[in-house]
Amino acid sequence: MLSRIAAAVVPAFGNLTVTAAPGPRPAPGSILVANHTSLADPAVVVAALRRYGIEPVILATGGLWRVPLLGAALRREGHIAVHRGTARAADSLDAAAVALASGRSVLLYGEGGLPVRLDAGESAPGPFRSGLARLAAATGAPVVPVGQAGARRLCSGSGAKQLAGVLTAPLRRPCVHVHIGSPFHLPDRPDRVLENSSS
Repeated sequence: MLSRIAAAVVPAFGNLTVTAAPGPRPAPGSILVANHTSLADPAVVVAALRRYGIEPVILATGGLWRVPLLGAALRREGHIAVHRGTARAADSLDAAAVALASGRSVLLYGEGGLPVRLDAGESAPGPFRSGLARLAAATGAPVVPVGQAGARRLCSGSGAKQLAGVLTAPLRRPCVHVHIGSPFHLPDRPDRVLENSSS
């Protein structure tokens, strides 16, 4: 349901284009890892993935499960709450591994949070947390990079600017783009991945 809603709503707020690397589409049971820049980009990425027939399980901050209606929809569709900074944080990776084993793809944000910026510009992704490397090592699942740009033109900055951005987007029609990369496998030891990402 959330994928269908995103696919219907996002084009009303901007011009969404989607490209993909040559070759087969991501296989079921893949880990999709996207850059996180805006509160709007999950809807943008999910809408783009649906065009390719991918409706992933999403790892998202646990606070969303407390939002009326949204929380119920997330639970019903099997999405996974990440309770960061608590003893339950690791449970999300166990649930993601179960989803991958069942043949569902999993979407996560490697940076684990939004950048603290007020402008609407783009920037390179921040350092990744260890969850991606640990999940890939535990499951052997292929990793598919998903890059998005333009979501900050829909929604970024202070609360007032974010609201203004959303309200004016249907008139401004900002361009948003998503690219689905080629799958690859991470090394089987998370410490090697973390060492390489910090060098």
